[in-house]
Parts: sequence; structure tokens; C-alpha cells
Amino acid sequence: MARSDLLVSLVRAAAAGDRDVLRSTTEAIAADERAKNHHILADRLQRALSTVPVSPSPPIVSSSGAGSGRETILEVQARVRLEDLLLPLPAQEVGRQLVEEHVRSDVLRAHGYEPRHRVLLSGPPGNGKTSYAEGIAEALGLPFFVVRYDALIGSYLGETNTRLRKLFDYVRTQPSVLFFDEFDAIGKERGDTHETGEIKRVVSFLLMQLDQLPSYVIVITASNHAELLDRAVWRRFQIRLAFPAPDRKHVEVFLDRVVSTWPQVPRMSVEKVAARLGAVSYAEVLDFCQNVRRRHILGLGEIDVDESVEAELALWAARVRPEALDGERSDEAAATADPKPPKRSSRRGSTLSASS
Repeated sequence: MARSDLLVSLVRAAAAGDRDVLRSTTEAIAADERAKNHHILADRLQRALSTVPVSPSPPIVSSSGAGSGRETILEVQARVRLEDLLLPLPAQEVGRQLVEEHVRSDVLRAHGYEPRHRVLLSGPPGNGKTSYAEGIAEALGLPFFVVRYDALIGSYLGETNTRLRKLFDYVRTQPSVLFFDEFDAIGKERGDTHETGEIKRVVSFLLMQLDQLPSYVIVITASNHAELLDRAVWRRFQIRLAFPAPDRKHVEVFLDRVVSTWPQVPRMSVEKVAARLGAVSYAEVLDFCQNVRRRHILGLGEIDVDESVEAELALWAARVRPEALDGERSDEAAATADPKPPKRSSRRGSTLSASS
């Protein structure tokens, strides 16, 4: 049977004569039934939607703007494959299980279970969280929706919640993968005294929407600062995966994968290149390799690949890193701090010093 929240929304839309909400809600119910392999009922709903005339609702002018929620997401063509990613073993296994659960969801539902569909990814930037979400969408052949915070977060009271509601109403209309990057921007700890009451209301509304999300919509969130997330947000996610920075061995493997596709392979071994790169993320390694290729290509044969590698390694050693900026800020703070006044020497101490 269709979810109760969708049925309530359907009745309200019919009573108000709201064509857009009626259509999106009916499509969501049809998608829910189709996900349960109730194809006959889903087809009947689609036919009924196309034949029953509905008077359009009068236009409503709102400060938050009109729209169906589509404007708050960006649809990305999923091309990344899970098997092409260098992933921690837990992420590999859980990704395989998640795909199987949704491919064989009818078997699970026959035994009273739903496939898992809420995933939280945490770890430093540039280590595969976004690629992992895209890989899940590619493996399942589902639309990959990336949330646009610039279109989601509003400056007026209640505006963000209104847009959130439209966003979730839209994604319910079809099976898809919904990706929240930088999730700590919207799921912050409500106990933080520095946050306003508005963000606390947004978090509460977000939790309610996550609870009501049907299992055919896979929501994947990623955070570089998972410690900032609200504790109740953590509990909503059935799958929680860590994406740590790669060690030297994984950097070497990734380098070898990239370099092996080049028409000319450098003489310097990937072990030596990885050692000179130091502690890096996968994204930084890819940036380095692409810079080498750009330099080599633009050299038009006058610069070989080994010279390109050496030149980029020299620039790499001179690059600015966040840790260095943090150190400079600490030094500046120490230099600008008020020095402690020198202690005044006693008269006796001055006499002794003079006599010595």
C-alpha cells in the first residue's frame, strides 16, 4: 500500500485543485508501487493521471519563489564505476551489498524487509566520497541528483524548510540517488550555542524528511567534519562509512593506474614519485598527474615526460598547504599579542646588580 504521507498529500492536492502537486504525488505513489513490482497498479495510476482533468491552481506569489524543487538539485550524468575506485575494504563490501539490496529488493520485500537507503560518508576532502555516491548511481542506473545549497538555503525565516519540502517532494517521484555534499552545512549539531534557532528548525525538519523518504530513493551524504553533525542525524543513517586519506601504498597504486594510461611512461618509479608527493589525497594525486600531462602536451615534443615530472615535483614542493597557513596564523597571533610587562626589580636587586 502507498505511504500515508503521499495519500494525505494526494487528497490535499485534489481538494485544492493543485495540478502540480497532484501530478508529483501521483507519480510518487506510482513509483512506490512500481518499486514493489506492482506494475499493474502503477500503470493504472499513470493512465488515470493522464485522463482525469484537473483545474490548475491559481498562481501563488511567494518570497521564496515558485518551483517544484527541481531548481534545488543538479542532475549529473553518473559515469564513475565502483570497481574503478580505490576504496577501503568496508566501503567496497557495503557498496556491493547496497547495490544488491536494491537490485533484488523484491526478494527482501517478500520477507518483510526494505533495502537500506540512507548512507553517511565521512573523511577528509578529496578521497572518493562524491565518486562513491556517483558509482552507486551508475551501478543501479539511477539519476544522480546533487543538492545545490545556493538554491536551497534561504535568508528568510522558514524559507529553507519550504525549499527542503519541495526538494524531497520532487525526488519522491522516481527512484534516484540524492547526494548532499558538505552535509554539515545543513545538519549541524542543534546544541551548538553559536547557531541560530533557524538552523535548529532546519535540522529538525530535515530529520523528519529523512524518516519519510521511501526506500527507492537512496540519500547519500558526505561530510569533511562529521563531528559537527547533530547526534540525531547520525542515528538516521543505516550505513556509515569512513573515507580516510590514502597511505603511501595506495598512492602508489593510484599513480600506477593513472600513469599506465599515458602514451609515454616516466622513468621515475611511482614509488619515488609517491615519496616526493608526501601525504596527499587522491584528488591531489590526480591534479599532479594532470599537470604533468598538460606540461608534456604543450611542450610539443620539446619537453619529455621526465622533465615534466621533475618540473611539477619542484612546483609541488613549493605549494601552499593549509597546515602552513594555520602555522602562519599562529605565529601572527603570537607576534601581535600584548607582551607581558617586565617585572620591576627591587631596590636591593638594583644595588646588587650595580655593585657587581
